[in-house]
Amino acid sequence: MRKFGRDRAGRLALMRSLALALIKEEHIKTTEARAKELRPFIEKLITRGRKGDVASRRLVIARLGGIEGEEGAKKIIEDFGARYQSRPGGYTRVFKLPRRAGDASKMAVIEFV
Repeated sequence: MRKFGRDRAGRLALMRSLALALIKEEHIKTTEARAKELRPFIEKLITRGRKGDVASRRLVIARLGGIEGEEGAKKIIEDFGARYQSRPGGYTRVFKLPRRAGDASKMAVIEFV
């Protein structure tokens, strides 16, 4: 697991923020390491959201946190749950991009399939 130079709460906040941005926009540009770390986080939420029951909804809201989490959970369950109902997994893809000009970090785009 990558630490990103943050404590546990900071890493969780980063993943929540990236996940909510991905849910809202359906594709985001970020560093390759962040994209690779976000992928299992978001795919577990979608797999849980495909069930659509109350327990799954509450778990997705808890993982995303806050009022934004409720909006994100609604989109996961209603939109992505229906879209990926027959798909057994692999809801996202990561495209590698050229390195960032400022610090030469490896960049990537993560998007829903």
